[in-house]
Amino acid sequence: MAKTMKGLVTYAPYDYRYEDVPIPEIGDGEILIKVKGCGICAGDVKSYHGGIRIWGTSEENRYIEAPCVGGHEFYGQIVAMGEGVTGFEIGDDITTEQIVPCNECKFCKEGKYWMCTRSAVFGFKQYAQGGFAEYVKLDKNCINHKIPKEFTPEQAVLIEPIACGMHAIEKANIQHSDVVVIAGLGAIGLSMVNMAKLNLPKMIIGLDVKPKRLAMGKDFGADVVLNPMECDVVEEIMKLTDGLGCDVYVEASGSPKSVKQGLDSLRNLGRYVQMGVFADEVTVDWNIIGDGKELNIIGSHLSALTFPSVISGIQSGAIKTDGLISHTYPLKDWKEAFEATEENPEAIKIMLIP
Repeated sequence: MAKTMKGLVTYAPYDYRYEDVPIPEIGDGEILIKVKGCGICAGDVKSYHGGIRIWGTSEENRYIEAPCVGGHEFYGQIVAMGEGVTGFEIGDDITTEQIVPCNECKFCKEGKYWMCTRSAVFGFKQYAQGGFAEYVKLDKNCINHKIPKEFTPEQAVLIEPIACGMHAIEKANIQHSDVVVIAGLGAIGLSMVNMAKLNLPKMIIGLDVKPKRLAMGKDFGADVVLNPMECDVVEEIMKLTDGLGCDVYVEASGSPKSVKQGLDSLRNLGRYVQMGVFADEVTVDWNIIGDGKELNIIGSHLSALTFPSVISGIQSGAIKTDGLISHTYPLKDWKEAFEATEENPEAIKIMLIP
């Protein structure tokens, strides 16, 4: 095997370089995979633009350890395994959960590894180099899953983002009588519409500013779709709910305006779930939560034990995937792919192939 590979390395905001990097060396308990596809997450794009969530305001509060290879929505084929690896074979296609847990902190020991205090998400740490490269090393603590042989590349890449959406839907605790709003109909938002529909709520309302995504929202199970650029969303939700407001608002757009919109749209005692990631800090009137409506504000972080269920759901057909990967690009054309993610009105999820 060659000693170097091509990878997309993050050095600083707007300074990403497609260059030769060493192929990772593996040790005991570790796995080397040849990457077969990696999705572009909204967080990857916000990182490129210097989002405060990733770059912080100083070296002291910076999350990313640049330079490092980005990308966490990847899958690949096992090409090498260290001593002690069990349950997998050379040639297996696998995916891994997006965080490398420490297995030592309070949360890992309680089984809540997705809240690991080390918070080592692939693509942002030098010891967790990501999938925008030809090969990825999976640490001995990684939580890996076999991909069914019948899965398409698109389905395999979608496991990770859909798993994040499933966790948010679980946190929403959707009841049959609920009116549920999903704000942001990207690949994750559309999947959340799909999964929310499986709970048989009273109504699902999808929100987005792109016509293509609104149309897909109906295909994935939304009863109503609204474009915030064309109507007063809060007013429309009130009309649909006899003036009470929605029961659940899941924020998956990462737009600061969506936060106020959600708080205003919710009924008294409603549930707000924050799943989207913001590039900058958000300011709202916090009084509406307590002194106003007594809302339940719920956070949703990563995928939390959902990978097996997502794989099973895709395999059975209960979880839809058709059309969620709208475009594919070779890794070398990463800049065009990033631009399309932001600017192409037909883009849903874009996959890079090394």
